[in-house]
Amino acid sequence: MSQAGPPQLKLDLGLTPVYREEDFLVAGCNSEAVSWLDQWPEWRACGLIVSGPPSSGKTHLAEIWRNKAQAKLVDGRDLLLNQDCFSDSAESIVVEHADEANERALLRLYNGVVEYKKSILLTANSDPQFWSISLEDLRSRLMALPAVKIGEPDDFLLQALLVKQFSDRQVRIEVSVVRYLVERMERSFYMVGRLADELDAMAFREKRKITTVLAARALEKLMNGKF
Repeated sequence: MSQAGPPQLKLDLGLTPVYREEDFLVAGCNSEAVSWLDQWPEWRACGLIVSGPPSSGKTHLAEIWRNKAQAKLVDGRDLLLNQDCFSDSAESIVVEHADEANERALLRLYNGVVEYKKSILLTANSDPQFWSISLEDLRSRLMALPAVKIGEPDDFLLQALLVKQFSDRQVRIEVSVVRYLVERMERSFYMVGRLADELDAMAFREKRKITTVLAARALEKLMNGKF
């Protein structure tokens, strides 16, 4: 009789994000943002603000536009007051997490965009009217920019996102299971990723395919906060 080996471990190597334009799923909740980005460089202002909930595709859209505009990427959380974002040939600037940026540094960056006649794309979780801004000069400049919001996904987009999540993991899932999940899950971009992670891990541990029974257990676990 052969001795059972140690339990198989799944290495959590993570998924490397690939932000290709052809992979972005356009739907009613994000079509306005897509339309605005497609209009560049014919924007009526020097920039655009795109807001939306976590995991809603803001970074994907920002990467598509960054490649199109040959822009420099800046994380607002790391933006420094003395940072020179115009020291190279970058034509435009992308600021992710703009609502968490140092106000004076962001104001200096904005003024540089205007001075050098460049373009700026800012992303955030909320519309600029809800940001905590103490500098009136910065507030007035941001409020003058056009702003578009990515809404929560509809059923069609939730299904498409779930299919893509499992496809990226090279995991097979039946359409009936996807529909089961969409009918019962929290309707958010964030939950799509959480469900895919949980079901992938459960199926691997138990060495079984993803079924509605497994999906029900994953939903119960996530809804009860057991993760």
